Amino acid sequence: MQSLGNPSANTSANRVMPFKAGNLGIAVMVLVFLFAVVFAANQNDVIGWIVAIIALGWLLLAAFVVFSVRGATKKAKEKFATAQADFAAQQMPKGSAGGTAVVEEQVAKANAVRDEKLDHSFKIVQVQAKVVRDYLGKDEGMVERALDTIEVTAHNGRGMIRKNDGEGPVTGTVVN
Repeated sequence: MQSLGNPSANTSANRVMPFKAGNLGIAVMVLVFLFAVVFAANQNDVIGWIVAIIALGWLLLAAFVVFSVRGATKKAKEKFATAQADFAAQQMPKGSAGGTAVVEEQVAKANAVRDEKLDHSFKIVQVQAKVVRDYLGKDEGMVERALDTIEVTAHNGRGMIRKNDGEGPVTGTVVN
């Protein structure tokens, strides 16, 4: 597999191989056409000329495909290079304010994801609390699994808001 993002990773052999195959295909079609024309001329037969016309049609079709693919490849390379340059320009901070804005945006996204995860954890705890209420005294196994789920979910949730690797009290923002 070859890298899309690093042009130096593409060796010249990898770039030349499709063009050699295309040239080989065109050469074969030219030979088929020439043989068809020679045999048609030697025998001066209608069938021979029909075969020559069919061979010419295939030659033209093959040439069209090869040259279309080459042109499309060049255009795709240009578009990819442009997109890569645009992406690189977007990733570079434009001074100190641009870098700060990028960092603040990334922090805001990370906080939003963390808040969604915490919300999901709290929903799990609510569901499991309902399971405990419903099965308390009826199915001890179900209650144990629900309590285990609550414990694991609470541990994971605390891990998302813990600041000092577990040292000291848990801190966070209370939202009403």
